[in-house]
Amino acid sequence: QVQLVESGGGLVQAGGSLRLSCAASGRAFSTYAMGWFRQDPGKEREFAAYIRWNDGRTFYADSVKGRFTFSRDIAKNMVYLQMDSLKPEDTAVYYCASRATGDYGSPYYEPNAYHYWGQGTQVTVFS
Repeated sequence: QVQLVESGGGLVQAGGSLRLSCAASGRAFSTYAMGWFRQDPGKEREFAAYIRWNDGRTFYADSVKGRFTFSRDIAKNMVYLQMDSLKPEDTAVYYCASRATGDYGSPYYEPNAYHYWGQGTQVTVFS
């Protein structure tokens, strides 16, 4: 079983930055890839970013490309989402997710491609 715990959310003014962290733990933790999703109340969970664990390759949603940076620390089983130039529309609960298996089945930008989820951390951007 894998446990994911996010942290780093908060309240920030538009144009500011936040850095989200996600700590992964569990017996002999391993993962193929990690993702960040976000969700506003009443809306579907939305893909934000993806990182492949072994080589660090990343993909981003168009809405965050150029502003968000997804990184990982393999030794610590941690991932980070550096969010810069934040906008009010970035306001959401952000979830970290782990994809245990390879890139087959559901595509990486679909929530059901992921097997484990954290509890989420709130990010609120005010203008």
